[in-house]
Amino acid sequence: MAEHSNKLIDPVCGMAVTPDSGKPTFEYKSQKYHFCCDRCQGRFAEDPWFFLNDGPAKAGAQQSDALFTCPMDPEVVQEGPGTCGVCGMALEPMSGVSDEPNHELIDFTRRMIGSLLLAAPLSIVAMSRMLSLSFLSGIDESLLRWIELALATPVVLWFGWPLLKRGWTSIRSGNFNMWTLIAIGVSAAYGYSVVATLLPGLFPQHLLSRVSGSTQAAHVPVFFEAAAVIVALVFVGQVLELKARERTGDAIRALVNLAPETARRVLPDGDEYDAPLANILPSDLLRVRPGDRIAVDGIVTDGSSSIDESLLSGEPLPRVVESGDRISAGTVNTDGTLLMRAEQVGEDTAFGRIVTMVASAQRSRSPMQNLADKVAAWFVPAVVAVAVLTFFIWLFFGPDPSLIYALTAAVSVLIIACPCALGLATPMSVMIASGRGALHGILVRDATALDRLSQINAIVLDKTGTLTEGMPVVSDVVVLDSNSSEAEVIGIAAALERGSEHPLAQAVIQAAATQSAASRTGSDYSITGFSNHVGKGIEATLDGDTVWLGNRALMRQADVDLVSVEPRVEALEKQSKTVMILAREDEVLGFIGVTDPIKNGADKVIADLRDSGIDVHMASGDNLLAAHSVASQLQIENVHAEMLPQDKLALLKDLQQRGHVVAMVGDGINDSPALAQADVGMAMGSGADVALETAGITLLHARPDALLSAHQLARATRRNIKQNLFFAFAYNLIGIPLAAGVFYPLFGWLLSPMFAAAAMACSSVLVIANALRLRTLRLQTE
Repeated sequence: MAEHSNKLIDPVCGMAVTPDSGKPTFEYKSQKYHFCCDRCQGRFAEDPWFFLNDGPAKAGAQQSDALFTCPMDPEVVQEGPGTCGVCGMALEPMSGVSDEPNHELIDFTRRMIGSLLLAAPLSIVAMSRMLSLSFLSGIDESLLRWIELALATPVVLWFGWPLLKRGWTSIRSGNFNMWTLIAIGVSAAYGYSVVATLLPGLFPQHLLSRVSGSTQAAHVPVFFEAAAVIVALVFVGQVLELKARERTGDAIRALVNLAPETARRVLPDGDEYDAPLANILPSDLLRVRPGDRIAVDGIVTDGSSSIDESLLSGEPLPRVVESGDRISAGTVNTDGTLLMRAEQVGEDTAFGRIVTMVASAQRSRSPMQNLADKVAAWFVPAVVAVAVLTFFIWLFFGPDPSLIYALTAAVSVLIIACPCALGLATPMSVMIASGRGALHGILVRDATALDRLSQINAIVLDKTGTLTEGMPVVSDVVVLDSNSSEAEVIGIAAALERGSEHPLAQAVIQAAATQSAASRTGSDYSITGFSNHVGKGIEATLDGDTVWLGNRALMRQADVDLVSVEPRVEALEKQSKTVMILAREDEVLGFIGVTDPIKNGADKVIADLRDSGIDVHMASGDNLLAAHSVASQLQIENVHAEMLPQDKLALLKDLQQRGHVVAMVGDGINDSPALAQADVGMAMGSGADVALETAGITLLHARPDALLSAHQLARATRRNIKQNLFFAFAYNLIGIPLAAGVFYPLFGWLLSPMFAAAAMACSSVLVIANALRLRTLRLQTE
């Protein structure tokens, strides 16, 4: 411990600590160390060697602030959270996850609750005029207006301030969108109503409404409830959207949670202990015990074992490794003990790159933006221009009082253009389609996923778990010894494999259980003296004889004659089957073929996709022979084998750069970067959690024909959304001229703001009714 003016230096943070001052201490290898606080002491106690060997400096402990970007304008990037200068939305972490709470979600939830609590009684007060509610009948109309003003003002000017601010930002930046429409609609309804309440004498008499027939005085109609309800409903939609966007980070969290929290560091003096993963440095020597998940990328320096690499390759069969072989973070050591030298750590590992690729792909934007926002880019300024033009035409050419006529017509134009139906057009269709899909095991994450799926012209299918069952099964049992039976061969093999978690072992055990149940025979075999030959098979003793179960390498090691067996074994291997040979002493009893079977109906699905004009690709981490075997059975021409996660991601990007709208279907962790990069990712429900979180659509039943149902649902939903948008805009195109007074010179028609609001409500009803038609859609899986 270094001294500094009668003080000691905290080895963790570098602060000076006065001895015997009551500060925490920790003894390591007969040396006492002093700390400024319990936190530093705790970090040191976890990994003393790291801090005493300049570990923080080597690890680059000083990190820059996290980068945040805008979900609508990804070119906006800054250090730390904030708001977008283009659209006003809150920025999100580029990493996909943040330790900070979602302050915007918290704030908007509070504003939603507050606005709903005030909008509800406000709506009751406003409806009292039409319903003649008894408990409000004795209140004067003027007092009711002041009550409405008191209730609406905090909703619009306090709770709704972020919405108005975003609308102003969109106007100031020239990026017109839904916020522009919302801000204009709310401001028009509220501003008009305030003037009508404070200065009712300014308005023409024939536009005044009478309460309870003609017994009470005429009053200028107000629309406080319209402004308040719009604000409340927008916040409901925003809270739902923010929660959905927050869930996109679950994919990253699911990946990060797969990484082990510690790795067992072996020191030069032979000591070893579990060190925090963040403290592991390149060149550290690590021990990997059976069952451990490997923490970093590196080289095996001692030992041999089988490594389950399904996280990276998607293939269920482990790979044998020994001294000199490379192993990757995120994979699992299944049996032997290994010593490894760390090379890549943290974000530089293959596993870390998967996390980075998923986060990057999730931030990437689809080439096609939301259809409503596209139309809003010209619709919003057009509505404003019409309102301004209407105002000046009435001001200069209208009857007296021209100013009041001008204000009334201009406000009616703005109110009838309020985006209620436009806002409902997409979410109503998506909500109903999502419910319809859920009944058939099709879970939809968001509207974009459905929209993009309806437009795909290429699809990339993972092999294992998507086109095949993803779990090996025994396909062949060949008996070579005349004194043995099929039941005996599979029974002995199962007895040898009993207790193993290896996928091949489980396939043999399951086959033996089925064989025994079917034949009502089978017996327990007394197996002793187990010896596991890593990467080759098992040796044991049965009734005093040595028995062997494994591959050809094990048989050669045991001096078993394979001359008559090898041609038949090779024939099965050419069919992408794994062969396990069973021998007793030096005689082959038989062999067992294990395969990953193709799912029922997969061939018809591939044919239907191809007939729909969709370019079908199969991507697999398996070897070329196995991949082509499956592809030939399904008549898939575009085959991509031995693909790592980054290779699948590159394939997706290449197809997109060539102009394809691409769907990716997978079920493994290795598929997650490609699922996130795809225009729409589709995960089989039997797959890994991270694949399910990354995908835009999840097929719970994991049936191939669910792909066709999802595609059918997506196309029907897109048609329905287009119809809804047409209805919404058609209503405005008809109503705006009416509100502007185009027909006044001919028929004396002048639409008051009250009827403008009614027309706006009718357009919403029409959109909802059309969206409900999706409930009657019949899908392929029915």
